[in-house]
Amino acid sequence: MNVKKMPHYLLFITLVFQTLIVQAQDEDVEMPESNGVCLNCHGHKYYSFFNENADRNERKLMNPYFVIDSLHYLQGEHQELACTDCHSEEYGKYPHIAELKTEQKFSCLDCHDFEVIAEEVNKSVHVEAFGDFFHCELCHDPHSNKLVKSDMSELVKYNNNRCLNCHNNVDKYQIYTSDENPQLLNTHDWLPNQALHFEHVRCIECHTSVTDTSDAVHHIVPKEQAVHNCNECHSSNSLLRDKLYKHQLKADRAEFNFYNSFILNDAYVIGANRNNLVNIISIIIFGLTFLGILLHTFLRIIKRK
Repeated sequence: MNVKKMPHYLLFITLVFQTLIVQAQDEDVEMPESNGVCLNCHGHKYYSFFNENADRNERKLMNPYFVIDSLHYLQGEHQELACTDCHSEEYGKYPHIAELKTEQKFSCLDCHDFEVIAEEVNKSVHVEAFGDFFHCELCHDPHSNKLVKSDMSELVKYNNNRCLNCHNNVDKYQIYTSDENPQLLNTHDWLPNQALHFEHVRCIECHTSVTDTSDAVHHIVPKEQAVHNCNECHSSNSLLRDKLYKHQLKADRAEFNFYNSFILNDAYVIGANRNNLVNIISIIIFGLTFLGILLHTFLRIIKRK
């Protein structure tokens, strides 16, 4: 075997092995059989049915907001639940009864004890704007919602997509309000290195109360109260410590004298990851440099005389 090609073979074997592991994990997860009846229609962009009035088969386009991705469902927290655990069993009949659209549905709080979260949400700008119309499902899709804690890049992307699902989607944004959809790049034009911040930091780091450090941050503040002070993150007392990295698996790097060493598992944040030893060495170097300049100046003056 060509030694030069060895790394490529190892990479290929690693990818195949990881794929098999993922497939094996997916095979262990099965949704209730009854969900197949719903997904026959709601799992596709198109659905077919027999129109008894016209005495013919018809094929129609499914409302895109009612299409359920079965793969995402299996990866979500509710993978073992039947559709009828949350939806009326009357939906098993088609055509669906029109009144079902307006009847009261189960909410997340009917199953989950989110007392602390509910208190935070009730103080948020969303509830102030929409009142009781604002509910969990607007941000947390029950058909795909999952917890992401170990992979920081996936966590940031997944959480930010929740916000962008409305705030970067004109059609969906104006379902809930007649206000003009905010231009995100323009409203954040004060932020240096926009792309890096959007890629590595969640929206809620800046758009929640600085003092809000609970396990699940939900107190969204008005844009006027959002964090605009870079030192809130880029300092030894970085708020990232109590928000983004609260659940991060931490590698202990205290022996190297880093501030907020756990952040170094994923990134180096200027100001937040200063090193005490490097600070001391830098001061010594700058001091010696300054003394050297003074000595050089002093010797030049003496030689002129």
